[in-house]
Amino acid sequence: MSAITVREILEHRRIDLSLDLLTSEAGLDNKIRTPYVQKSGLAMTGYVSFVARNRVQLFGQTEMSYLAGLPAEDQERVCEKYFDQHVACCIISRDLPVPPIFLAHAERTQTPVLRTALPTQALIERLTKLLEAHFAKSASLHGVLLDTFGVGVLLLGDSGIGKSECAIDLIARGHRLVADDTVELVRQGPTAIYGRGPEIIKYHMEIRGLGIINIKELFGISAIRDRKKVQLVVKLVTWEKDIDYDRIGLDDKKYTILGVELPLIVLPVRPGRNLSTIIEVAARNQLLKLEGYNAAKEFQQQLLSKLSQEAGLPGEETE
Repeated sequence: MSAITVREILEHRRIDLSLDLLTSEAGLDNKIRTPYVQKSGLAMTGYVSFVARNRVQLFGQTEMSYLAGLPAEDQERVCEKYFDQHVACCIISRDLPVPPIFLAHAERTQTPVLRTALPTQALIERLTKLLEAHFAKSASLHGVLLDTFGVGVLLLGDSGIGKSECAIDLIARGHRLVADDTVELVRQGPTAIYGRGPEIIKYHMEIRGLGIINIKELFGISAIRDRKKVQLVVKLVTWEKDIDYDRIGLDDKKYTILGVELPLIVLPVRPGRNLSTIIEVAARNQLLKLEGYNAAKEFQQQLLSKLSQEAGLPGEETE
């Protein structure tokens, strides 16, 4: 897992933290090695056993008010003991005033102190988002990612099987392209996988016999989006007559990406099959499943109930 430096957090622009540096630049290359932050209230009482050196340390109104209310000799003792832990950095919220002794010991140990006008909760939310994005597990897959009826559908399959051709048909029907050929995937949280296209080929597709096309220019901005949560994996495979493909839908196949299991549908490809329509139906069906309705399981229950009634099993009404 790669670290992030204090300098990178200070200079970050995609997520606005509005940070100002209160100390010298010494220590800006200190490394944070975890996406978790720590509030330092307990440490201000002098108990530093659980101070995590590799986390960002946060100070809100409670911590700074407590410290400012201590006698000068106690402030000196607490700050000396705290900064001797050599934490990566400290961030103060709400533009709160910082006691000079706090900054003096920070300079002594080359611990950057930063301050923002953001309220503490907003700071925690934005900082956590920044850190989670940095430390997220990532991978790349050969495929196409589409937004189909609001469902993130990842098309996989061997090269030349027709993923891009299927995708262009779906785009022409009003669905949206996220990535073609290479899909960059990141894991956010315990169960969410998000995908996007590499910056250099974003909005472009390769169609054999036609070449490179720009979806944004051809279909407009409504035909693209930058990223999408992957909710369904559709794997296109060459039709083989000796293979018994799923015809009912009771088998809940899974495809694992970065440790997260996602619903998988295997679609055999052969002439005459309208794959675009099938994928649209699969996306609608996935929406129903997310709402708790499974047509295959309901059909199975109705069939078993009917068979039980006809057999006159105990506990079942017979016609």
